[in-house]
Amino acid sequence: METVHFKAKRWAVISIFNLMLVAVLGVIMRYKIGFEFPYFEQKHLQNAHSHFAFSGWVSQALMVLLTSMIRKGLQESRIRMYNLLLSVNLITSVAMLITFTAEGYGPFSTTCSAVTIAIAFCFAFVFYRDLRTAEQVAQKNWFNAALLFNVLSTLGTAVLVYMMATGHLHQKTYLSAIYWYLHFQYNGWFFMACMGLFAHHYHSLIRNAPIPPLVFHLFSWSMLPTFGLSVLWLNLSLPLYLLVILGAAAQAAGWAIVWKTVRKGGLLQHPATDFNARVLFLFIAVSVTIKLLLQLASVHPELNTLVFGFRNIVIAYLHLILLAIITVALITFFYVKGIVSRGKRSVAGIRIFIAGIFLNEVALAVQGLASFQYIPIPKINELLFVIALVIWAGLLILLSGQGKKSQG
Repeated sequence: METVHFKAKRWAVISIFNLMLVAVLGVIMRYKIGFEFPYFEQKHLQNAHSHFAFSGWVSQALMVLLTSMIRKGLQESRIRMYNLLLSVNLITSVAMLITFTAEGYGPFSTTCSAVTIAIAFCFAFVFYRDLRTAEQVAQKNWFNAALLFNVLSTLGTAVLVYMMATGHLHQKTYLSAIYWYLHFQYNGWFFMACMGLFAHHYHSLIRNAPIPPLVFHLFSWSMLPTFGLSVLWLNLSLPLYLLVILGAAAQAAGWAIVWKTVRKGGLLQHPATDFNARVLFLFIAVSVTIKLLLQLASVHPELNTLVFGFRNIVIAYLHLILLAIITVALITFFYVKGIVSRGKRSVAGIRIFIAGIFLNEVALAVQGLASFQYIPIPKINELLFVIALVIWAGLLILLSGQGKKSQG
């Protein structure tokens, strides 16, 4: 009987290909805004774009990286289980991409979405059990918390399904459920898992200056209070509002400790951290710093209402988290672990991709700030379309640079 292997490189390439499909949808949406293009419903494309980005790219890539981290010592039956979970998640995500594009929220797309949630539960259960005996993994608490927050995020989905099934739609409850899901996906499952991967990578290189356990506690225990940042419009009581402020301050303090620890440990000067890895880590670090500073500033109720009242600002903020932080982090981990090629073409693709993300954030930020004064930016939609093409081109070049020499 043929030996079963976990082929991390193959799964990583599939995940990045999914990211390229997300970028294709982004290009189409940007084209529809700037030019005439009657095909496809924009709202349907937005739904397909976001759902496929979450399941087909981020969750898929995280499952690949987490499985790759513990694969040594796993029995063949367990490896077969992880391969099965990734395969089902991939098939369901692609089906969701197609159905959301065709019908928006409908019976088929909703069914596919439900299956991806079931896969998330299964992966959390299987990975949690295997993680307990994985001696090579440092600071396991990050991953346990990430899995828990992924499961908690589905409570928001459950509320939405209940409201749609019963027909009792309440605007504030509806919005709160959406923000609950997004918060525990973005800041819970995505960010905490990436922090765990970083802590594991850092510990494997720098053993004399580990990331203090306090950092984990600051981020994990502040996760529920910082949900309040998304729902300040509910007019929270003073004790709850103070708890939200404390949560935002705790995360900023935690990140300051990470900065200090990494600088002291000398990660960026380590021989295993080449020039490209240094640039990637610095890009992520600056992006996280900006995100947490914006989060801290948004505790002011009037500023929060003003900022989140402008769609361009919201889009810029969400792209900052999903692209500049989470997506770049995932590609960075694929790179530093040697799962994707480090050849010239692969590196060129990553650099173009990063440049596109930077330009996208700058353009969205300028557009958002201008919207405060209701000042139109000439040709901004055309510019964002070109930038979307740059992001897509970078991913295409990255994919074209993957050969058989990479590890995995």
